[in-house]
Amino acid sequence: MEGLEAVEIQKSYVIKDNKYFRIDDGYFNKRFLKALKQIEVKPFNKLIDVSTLITDFGAFSQMNFVEYIDNGVLFLRNQDVKENNIEVGNSVFVDSTVYQRLSLKLEENDIVIPRAGTLGNAAVITKDILPATANQNLAQIKPNLSLIKPYFVSTFLCSKFGLLQIERASTGNVQQWLNLENINNIKISILTIFFQAKIENTVLLAISKLKASKQTYAQAEEILLAEIGLKDFEPSKDPVNIKNFSDSFAISGRLDAEYYKKSYETIEEKILEYPSGYTDIATEFELIKETSRREKPTYNYIEISDVNVSDGAASYNRIDIENLPANAKQEVKRGDLLISKVRPNRGAVAIIDFDDTDLIVSGAFTVLREKESSKFSNETLKVLLRTDFYREWLLKFNIGTQYPVIRDDDILSLPIPIVSEKNQNEIASLVKESFALKKQSEKLLEVAKLAVEIAIEKDEPTALQYIKDNE
Repeated sequence: MEGLEAVEIQKSYVIKDNKYFRIDDGYFNKRFLKALKQIEVKPFNKLIDVSTLITDFGAFSQMNFVEYIDNGVLFLRNQDVKENNIEVGNSVFVDSTVYQRLSLKLEENDIVIPRAGTLGNAAVITKDILPATANQNLAQIKPNLSLIKPYFVSTFLCSKFGLLQIERASTGNVQQWLNLENINNIKISILTIFFQAKIENTVLLAISKLKASKQTYAQAEEILLAEIGLKDFEPSKDPVNIKNFSDSFAISGRLDAEYYKKSYETIEEKILEYPSGYTDIATEFELIKETSRREKPTYNYIEISDVNVSDGAASYNRIDIENLPANAKQEVKRGDLLISKVRPNRGAVAIIDFDDTDLIVSGAFTVLREKESSKFSNETLKVLLRTDFYREWLLKFNIGTQYPVIRDDDILSLPIPIVSEKNQNEIASLVKESFALKKQSEKLLEVAKLAVEIAIEKDEPTALQYIKDNE
């Protein structure tokens, strides 16, 4: 049946590890069978056989105890788990008393894997994020540390040999779901401990570079906040703010209490009192409004979800013109600044830092380009708008109830302090260094993943040489 999208297999193979007797074409797709064959020609084990426990959140009724708070015990969700990385930038938390009532308690070296939504990611729990628990959409895997290294397991699960097994095992039409039994039965190659240790060291180096990236960015923010006097500043928490008609509706046309929160007012006052003066975004940046003619067959499309709110990094997906959403509008280029007009308090602010062409972004972004005469760098503006103060202040301008957004004009009129050239140069340098470290981290994770695939498809010496050539 060479060349046909069909396979001929024995009944004994059909029923093997197939409790629900699936005979659909998805389950026996050639891609899946080829990957399984490559695994099975070398030593392998089922994931449950190299683990001491594979479990989940337990009874869904436990969610009745869960109420999110601003700070407390980390409560992981499937969207927090990336490839060999736990993303805590947009995390939620629960009270310690709630945590004690929940049955799932994560520990160092546990592996978490999404069971719903975006499948195929996996990450190891590290000491620095504990205590932590997770919701019902994540599975907890406790690897047997005497048999296998946790970072090798997480890397294998993120490799194509893990991904294809997860894709094959998942069920559901609209949203894919991975049950615990299918996770138990994932076949994992048993490579030498020496090789596993090399993979682990590569992943740990990647994680250290990612941490360094975040620390470097935090330095840039600290320099900025220190100069403009916001480092130790606390906006007013007074729930009452009395305004005359002439100072409120007559100027703004707004009557809602949210617009006149005292915290917004005290942040604005602090900026306007800045000794070195202030300008506004419209003076320093050009608003890019030209709509793309959409004449090319494919575009690199950036939407709101493609901006990582934890670090402001943007990515894109290559999409055929007929599949582009109607809201795909402005064409952008390296150096342009994207600001989300939807839920701006999340900090979805990014600089286009790649040279790829045919870039088009959602109309839900305000797109800014630094003017030649500008006294303000786009790196400084990015850091400023991602501070807690500006993220909170931007909430003032929300309009709409079902789908609150802010307008381009509100962003353009926002006052910004005139930061010294010396500090702007240092901020720009730190932001660039931060992104360079992040890219190094991403490359190392990719190297580790590809090395696992090479070891399975070829042999360990070839994979080890690949790591050495790409470290």
